[in-house]
Amino acid sequence: MKLRTSILIILSVLVADQALKIWIKTHYPFGEFAKIGGLSWARLHFVENEGMAWGWKFGGEWGKMILTLFRLVAVIFGTWYIARIVKQGYTRGFIVCASLIYAGALGNLIDSMFYGVIFSATTDYTVAQAFPPGGGYAGFLHGKVVDMLYFPFFERVLMPGWVPFVGGERVTFFNAIFNLADAAISVGVITLLIFQKRFLHQHFDGGNTAAAAATTSVAPENGSADTTTPVAVTQPGSVEVRPEEPAPGVTVIPPAPERPREE
Repeated sequence: MKLRTSILIILSVLVADQALKIWIKTHYPFGEFAKIGGLSWARLHFVENEGMAWGWKFGGEWGKMILTLFRLVAVIFGTWYIARIVKQGYTRGFIVCASLIYAGALGNLIDSMFYGVIFSATTDYTVAQAFPPGGGYAGFLHGKVVDMLYFPFFERVLMPGWVPFVGGERVTFFNAIFNLADAAISVGVITLLIFQKRFLHQHFDGGNTAAAAATTSVAPENGSADTTTPVAVTQPGSVEVRPEEPAPGVTVIPPAPERPREE
């Protein structure tokens, strides 16, 4: 798989993720505002979070900055790593998964680094503006991640109200609100976990086969004491046989020619 294919995957996820986030951010206040395809279990619900994927939070302002810097380091490492696995010829599936994870991390990093500087604050009643005259709602590295995808497949009260502790509570599955970057990360990670043996098995088997082909030996046909003669693979479809050199100080006596048989 070529590097440009990986770059195309990353750019596709990144453009779709940022386009949806900017559209949501500049057109809607917080809260639910639409059903996807008219389905009750597929909704657009605008929220912002200061933490990790799927709305998880991490320790206030300092935690926010540490998390953003960690994302930045991860993206820098991911840039080097994807170039490396493409060069080493890893399987297509492994590279696609790595590209999805990288694109998701980069998408949320852009929110964290720049959205606080670019946009004004969103509320339950006001829509954010891009590049407001008074500046953004936060400083560099302190932006909030925009989430909007909500899929409550199951909503129901499981226990009657008289049941202690859990009675009358409404249970929702799936209740996380996320974005396309989160989805790309999740798809990449889950696919790697499911098919890791296949991806890595194909890669290492391919490397072992190539190494074996490059060090193939051919047995001589004259019955001499040598059992093998080194072979160098110069190009596909051609083999060059290189006879062994005698050791220094050793005289090699050529075999006597065979006498013709008498009829």
